[in-house]
Amino acid sequence: MKPPCLLFFCIALAAMLASMPGASSAQALNGPPADSQYKYSTPMPPGVVSPDKVETRLGTLNFFDGFPDKASAGKLFDNLDFQRAVQAYLFALPAVSQVANRKAVLTLGPVNQTIPLFEQLVDSRSIFLTANDNTVYSWAWLDLRNGPLVLEVPPKVLGAINDIWFRWVVDLGITGPDKGRGGKYLILPPGYKGAVPKGYYVVQSPTFSIWAPWRSFLVNGDPNPGIELVKKFTKIYPLSAANKPAPALNYVNLSEKPFNTVAPADYSFWELLNQAVQEEPSESLDQIRLGYYASIGIQKGKPFAPDERMKKILAEAAAVGDATARATAFHMRDKDDYYYPDSNWQLPFMGGYKFQLQPGVLNLDAYSFYYFMATGVTPAMEEKMVGKGSQYAWTARDSKGNLLDGAKNYTLHLPPNIPVQEFWSVVLYSNQTRSMIQTDQRFPSVGSQTKGLLVNPDGSVDVYFGPKPPSGKEKNWVQTVPGKGWNTILRLYSPLEPWFSKTWRPGEIEEVR
Repeated sequence: MKPPCLLFFCIALAAMLASMPGASSAQALNGPPADSQYKYSTPMPPGVVSPDKVETRLGTLNFFDGFPDKASAGKLFDNLDFQRAVQAYLFALPAVSQVANRKAVLTLGPVNQTIPLFEQLVDSRSIFLTANDNTVYSWAWLDLRNGPLVLEVPPKVLGAINDIWFRWVVDLGITGPDKGRGGKYLILPPGYKGAVPKGYYVVQSPTFSIWAPWRSFLVNGDPNPGIELVKKFTKIYPLSAANKPAPALNYVNLSEKPFNTVAPADYSFWELLNQAVQEEPSESLDQIRLGYYASIGIQKGKPFAPDERMKKILAEAAAVGDATARATAFHMRDKDDYYYPDSNWQLPFMGGYKFQLQPGVLNLDAYSFYYFMATGVTPAMEEKMVGKGSQYAWTARDSKGNLLDGAKNYTLHLPPNIPVQEFWSVVLYSNQTRSMIQTDQRFPSVGSQTKGLLVNPDGSVDVYFGPKPPSGKEKNWVQTVPGKGWNTILRLYSPLEPWFSKTWRPGEIEEVR
């Protein structure tokens, strides 16, 4: 016999269960057998049982009492592998972009020693995601496999460190801890347990390979003062050699040279992703993304050797992944991702530099949009920093929502008092390469640094786009190509409060008929 307290508990529990929703259904299962041939048979709950045939976008799927036949299983596995591959492609856009950039730089010289820079600015020969021709780019690829490195950053630059997965690690320069004065950054590799000396800005890197880009600024239209600071003060050396003269760096001028850093959208995409997975600690990325990569045969410590069936799936998934990224970028569905109501100016950073819908929740469309279109991630490009950093607005459509057509003529009106402390610019890009549009103009842009820029009496500026310039407006005109589309970015360097409060707003791009 049960103890009185346990008996009371059992009676109370039975009463509670009887009063819960669904109790009547449970009681119904105590009725006569659903199949008279078998004593212990109950009605199947709705939605549990598979029918013998299911019509889907994959065709007819056949089952024997819930067991898929061999042909149906083959269709389902092909579909599953393809779905996972497409999602893996979108997740991998950041890493493959980084590996492609590094691969291009390795043709110029080794990591830790090579500094590409654009001494005469980036021009339209370069295939480089949404680069601008208003600042001087230079950068370094660093490899921490042999231990901590010291990176000495020059003064008066604006930059950051991103890891191989294209995540922000730390700002450098004006928005970093050195505040634009320059300084020594001690970069520690993953899992480092050694001593950390004083006198450095200490940075813990989650990956062995990291990218350190920065921009220096023109002085009265001249890039040379900034270049001289970069060449004079930039140093890279092992922490173990901190008391020795720093080795000479190899500066490579890329201006006026064709140079591609943009990732491929074919089967070779997966080979670049495999390189990142093999080289970096698994702890540096979350298990979901690594799980997607593993599901298509990319797993740390194992060879990437897909069979012919999987190669075909991966090649198609790369094509569909690229198409999906383009659809996400050019047909953004979420209206919250636009700056203003009834506007086609989009936010490059949706959900901040981490691309989150809410803390801990990734905005998948924002993530793929940004990494398909651009490079470089830092809070300084999206947080409210009045008089510091930079802000961006992007569009590929005119005021009516139509794509921007290189055969047509357009205008963009920028109202008076453009809210910048430093400068602004409008740069045009190819929808294909997301790099500067290629025309007869070396620099496809107009901005406050443009010599001879026409400013209206009220301080506003009109920018013109089309195959030929309007008479007398050549300095405010950017050439476009019939038969090709384009997109543009409005940049504001050291933006002021009216930009953030939206009391100043750029016009929409208007077609001129």
